Amino acid sequence: MNRSIRTTWNFTGTRALVAGAGGIGSAVIEALADAGADVAVLDRDAGQLAEVTRTGGSGGSGGTGRTGGTSDSGRTGGRRGTVRGLSVDLTSADACHDAVADAVGFLGGLDVFVHAVGANDRRPVLETPDEVWERLVAINLSSGFWLGRAVGNVMVPGGYGRVVYLSSVSGLLAHRDHAPYAATKGGINQLMRVMAREWAPHGVTVNAVAPGYTETDLTRAYLAKPGMRASMEALVPAGRLGRPEDLVGPTLFLSSAEAAFITGQVLYADGGRTLV
Repeated sequence: MNRSIRTTWNFTGTRALVAGAGGIGSAVIEALADAGADVAVLDRDAGQLAEVTRTGGSGGSGGTGRTGGTSDSGRTGGRRGTVRGLSVDLTSADACHDAVADAVGFLGGLDVFVHAVGANDRRPVLETPDEVWERLVAINLSSGFWLGRAVGNVMVPGGYGRVVYLSSVSGLLAHRDHAPYAATKGGINQLMRVMAREWAPHGVTVNAVAPGYTETDLTRAYLAKPGMRASMEALVPAGRLGRPEDLVGPTLFLSSAEAAFITGQVLYADGGRTLV
């Protein structure tokens, strides 16, 4: 049976910050706004920011409280949250710090942070130049540290927070031609574990969702190569590749009050890819 995915969460009053306006980030932004959260979005792509702010929500003012996203499968016709974009170069420590401060200022606080930033450059290790390594480390990993540190400086004193990083099965599996990407995603996994240990006494959870191969702008050209889609699907026990909406449920769960006792975990949402 083909079942459509419907957001069944209530995040009314929640202040959320999402880094990354495309692909999985876009799906998470729309779901959070649809569930009532007010969302600030960080990205350097003006076109993607314009799209998510156009479709993600309208009306209302910034959140003034925290519900923590309690599950409410009967929620219909509730307030749709606002979505506000902020153009920022996430490869700069100062820019990341200032962007979090700006977002907290117009949201009126911060309850949820989702890091959905990722770039890849597929080539063998021996053919990977320094500039590719440095660029991917800055985008994928350093931005996670800089933004996470700034977010932690808000959430830890406040005594509450939900932090979710979008990792990858590449942080666990040794995919060829993925050295910088795999290294940065493995680094994200360990970064969030250390944050989780340090911040747990303060009511802040830090977790990661690790997708398998997912159809986004990041993978479109690669999947278009002859035979590539079929070969990738053959590696997934579920028999298909992931879609951005497949990551919404896991991400919103880890952003919710129900996940209060879950921290330092990598949740693999991969159709069974890591089983084979």
